[in-house]
Amino acid sequence: MLKNFLRLFICLIFITLGNSTFAQNRAISGKVIDSTTNEPLPGVTIRVVGSKAGTTTDASGSFVLSVTTSDQALTFTSINYLTKTVQLSNQNTLLVKLATNVQELKGVEVVSVGYGTLNRKEVSSAITHVSANELKAVAGNNPLMSLQGKVAGLTITNTATADPNSSPSIQLRGVSSRSAGLGPLYVINGVPGGNIDNINQNDIESIDVLKGGAASAIYGTRGSNGVIIVTTKKGTGDSKMIYNGYVSMDRLTMTPRVLTPDEFRHYRVNASPAQGIDYGANTDWMKAVTRNPTYGQKHTLQISGGTANDNYFASADYRNANGIDLRAWKKEYGARLNLNHISKNDVYTVSLNVAPRYMKTSNSDQGNFNNAITLNPTQPVYDSSGYHYLNTGFFANNPVENARKIKSQAEIRELDMSGSVRVNLLKNLYSTATISTIKSSYKNMYFRPSTMTSVVHAGQTTKTNYASQEQVDNNQQNIEWTINYALNRKQHHFKLLGGYSYSYFNYQQFSANNWDFPFDTFEWNNLGSGTWNGGGQGNGQGAVSSTQNDSRLAAFFGRINYDYDNKYILTASLRHEGSSKFGADHKWGNFPAVSVAWRISDENFMKDKISWLNDLKLRADYGITGNQDFGNYLSLLLYSGYGYFTFNGVTYQVYGPSQNVNPNLGWEKAINFNAGIDFDILNSRLAGSINYYVRTNKDLLGYYNVPLPPNPQSQTFTNVGTMKNSGIEVQLTAQVIRKSDFNYNVSFTTALNNNKFVSFSNKDHQGNPYLDVAGLPAPGSPGTIQRVQEGHRIGDFYMLKSAGVNENGALLVYKKDGTIVTANNANADDKQFVGNGLPKFTGSLGNMFTYKNWDLNIFFRGNFGYKLFNMQAFYIGTPATQTDANTLKSAYEPGNKYAKLTSSSTLSLASDYFLESGSFVKIDNVTLGYTQKVKSKYLQALRVYAAITNLHTFTSFKGGDPDLYPVNGISPGVQGNLDFYPATTQYLGGLQVTF
Repeated sequence: MLKNFLRLFICLIFITLGNSTFAQNRAISGKVIDSTTNEPLPGVTIRVVGSKAGTTTDASGSFVLSVTTSDQALTFTSINYLTKTVQLSNQNTLLVKLATNVQELKGVEVVSVGYGTLNRKEVSSAITHVSANELKAVAGNNPLMSLQGKVAGLTITNTATADPNSSPSIQLRGVSSRSAGLGPLYVINGVPGGNIDNINQNDIESIDVLKGGAASAIYGTRGSNGVIIVTTKKGTGDSKMIYNGYVSMDRLTMTPRVLTPDEFRHYRVNASPAQGIDYGANTDWMKAVTRNPTYGQKHTLQISGGTANDNYFASADYRNANGIDLRAWKKEYGARLNLNHISKNDVYTVSLNVAPRYMKTSNSDQGNFNNAITLNPTQPVYDSSGYHYLNTGFFANNPVENARKIKSQAEIRELDMSGSVRVNLLKNLYSTATISTIKSSYKNMYFRPSTMTSVVHAGQTTKTNYASQEQVDNNQQNIEWTINYALNRKQHHFKLLGGYSYSYFNYQQFSANNWDFPFDTFEWNNLGSGTWNGGGQGNGQGAVSSTQNDSRLAAFFGRINYDYDNKYILTASLRHEGSSKFGADHKWGNFPAVSVAWRISDENFMKDKISWLNDLKLRADYGITGNQDFGNYLSLLLYSGYGYFTFNGVTYQVYGPSQNVNPNLGWEKAINFNAGIDFDILNSRLAGSINYYVRTNKDLLGYYNVPLPPNPQSQTFTNVGTMKNSGIEVQLTAQVIRKSDFNYNVSFTTALNNNKFVSFSNKDHQGNPYLDVAGLPAPGSPGTIQRVQEGHRIGDFYMLKSAGVNENGALLVYKKDGTIVTANNANADDKQFVGNGLPKFTGSLGNMFTYKNWDLNIFFRGNFGYKLFNMQAFYIGTPATQTDANTLKSAYEPGNKYAKLTSSSTLSLASDYFLESGSFVKIDNVTLGYTQKVKSKYLQALRVYAAITNLHTFTSFKGGDPDLYPVNGISPGVQGNLDFYPATTQYLGGLQVTF
């Protein structure tokens, strides 16, 4: 009896304890969605407050979590969303809505400012922020081509857009130097000096352009030409895979209209005297040297996912594109991996970025297009022996043979790699250390076979075939350490930054070449088998060459951001930087900056009293930046070889000083002032910014004459000269129509730049008050056609001033005394300033239409108020063009001014007769897309789009597409040589699938 009672009692205890245990736990289930779109959010981290228990949402945003009666609340965390805490009640089912932490302009748009970010309301200097969805859809070699026309004051030009290996010229707020680099500093994912070509456009999250000196001064000696910060995409809690691919087609447009074979016979062969020979063929040389159309393709696969604490982003891309010319092509393979880990207690964050890229290229021969437009069209491409031998005309070679038989290739390897650790020392104090390496390797290979017609017909027995290889390696290593502190005291807000930066740059080059190989099949792969350099001949000491140089850069920097009540903003920074490039007496320099802003819209006398005003901010900033983009060792006394000397039967190489020492060599200094206004009105219907800037570049670098002796060389590289740029920039966006199904948004940019070269001299060096630039190539001796002179703008044309054409078809010009003579009776002293090749202002207009799932973007771009020297008209645009060369059709069209120049006596004499307005407006890009969200466990969204680039150009310029003429650098408005790459219209079709 007692035994049975004990058994029953024990069972009741276990039942009671069991019921008690189960009563203390309950299951909470629910779903997490986006508060704006109501879309489910996968990968959201859910934690029990005060406990290590937690879970994550699944692909549908759902979760199940076991909690106890003592648990009071749950926290929901996801990247790109604000953390939310939910108090637990008696509910067992929750619906949680998370708000995004990236809002409109009036909210928290994050802007990169160098070594950190700010929301737009805190920015007090000139910075333009461009998000990924604002970039143009283009099949370009460089991702910044998608930024063309999007940023006021940023000039991006490419004179060979259809060459898959071309790179654009990028210049911010006008030309800033004579001899140092003009391009901006690129900062990629926080690492300065990254490979801009090693970025897939699809991987870009945003681009921030630091235009004002106060913003870029934090980068010291590398900030004079502005800073472009590129931020790539990172992993999120939303696990997904995206495929993005396109195919492109380029077709020739605005090509030179040259004489057909029959027209050549009529106008040139039958002329009196004859201006050409009829060889009996009918050849369209332009067609013969082009692939028209030409095709390209690119494919990108991106995978991202993880949780708020551990996430990843990985992408891989492949591109294969042909140039419009016969020889150019490019194949490239790239990848990018971004890993982020945050410790459970948010003590530290570890990030890793790795981006390798491999490219194999065949380089274009842009001279072949000039061959095509100048060759006699009655010459054949082929004859009975193979390629036809050409020995007349401008260049005297067969361009099809050149393209098919001469090989010029390269293999390029790039690697950007960085790792960082951030430690949160206190709630408002953290420190970050970043180590990075940036590498690029170029292997250039060239081969010309012995079967070239120029070799065969010359009967050469030596120097028959030729091959070379060159290896170039660039390596940059960086260490960056920063510490950040934030302090809020009521209405006072402080952000402090301090840091140290060290960079090491190393350049290595090795090349070898030889002639006379036993077999053409060796190409560049057996240079030792050639007999010209070394071997039995032993000719030439230039068979091999090599070099190596390096430099170091170290800096200490600090910045303070302060605002009072979010209305009065002050930012001040200082960078103390030294470079091994500088002379012994100028190794270190200071680069201060200060900026202020006043958010007037938050003042009591305006806030909530002007209903149409959403945001209004006045800004002003001042900063000093530097430019050290010049060669290494230019401050040192260098020695080099001066030939060979034989003594007692032994040959010695003689060395002597090849460069003067300059202990005072320093950086170019830019003194920047910027004043601006940012506004947002009519409930964000109209928003934008206006900037006025003045930049004075002092201590410009260049070579100056010095006495011999005491100097061993007649010129020294030193700091002399002053240049000034000023201008106005306007950036506007407008929501013209804002409906539920239909929206029409407009973006507008314009920039006016005024440039003046102030001085070539200083107290130590007195140089000439001018520098002649933009020399024209043969045939003839045209000389230079531009002059950089004190008190004048960069780009001033300086040449003979035309007075028309006389009855004999000779060019008439004005002499300095005002008399009129034929051009061959004038001299260099009669040259005058006759125009300028630098656009006075640039502009763009974007039109974005959206209707339900459809979107249409029409983008216009243009340059205005400048002159171009018509190279085609000068060389092949008149009846007096070189004998047996082809000409433009316009040379024989009645009423055309160039048709009047029939006399060969003034053929190669440059004057403003060949200057034309370069102003243009073009339909730069049209993109039409359709996006469809898909409710499937396999697909999330599908987007199909088509784009046309360079659809049409409105211009009065007669020398082709004016956009192919350079407007950056020291000689804008001049092509500089006869080589040109024709313009194309690009058609692109793309597909984006989100899985």
